[in-house]
Amino acid sequence: MLKLGDYFEKLFSFSQRQIDQFAELSGDKNPLHINPEYAGKSSFGKPIVHGVLTISIFSQIIGMEFPGAGTIYLGQNLEFKRPVYPDQEYRAVLEVTEVIEGKHIASIQTRIYDTATGKLVLDGYAKVKNKDKITLA
Repeated sequence: MLKLGDYFEKLFSFSQRQIDQFAELSGDKNPLHINPEYAGKSSFGKPIVHGVLTISIFSQIIGMEFPGAGTIYLGQNLEFKRPVYPDQEYRAVLEVTEVIEGKHIASIQTRIYDTATGKLVLDGYAKVKNKDKITLA
């Protein structure tokens, strides 16, 4: 049962192949994501991961692990602090900051850190609901 103060972390990365697949699926073929020559001339110096692909790690975690199956995503606010690069390791960190009694709703702080530097690359909050896995305890 997910409750106030619970904490979860997961290491992850995205390959350039996954980024290319996401570009095809989403239709977002911005050359900053898929063209090394173009991205190399940008302030990033190389391709970057789509922001929406980056935050998909939260959907995976929330829907499958923390709190898990049956969870409904009610909302997410985000602030992108730094770029995310392909084939680089990151750490997603989630912490329950609020549980709404009787509604089985939780607010979860959602952060991503660059494991090499320890720097925060994304900061936000998710609001989720799961009648079987969220309690006030």
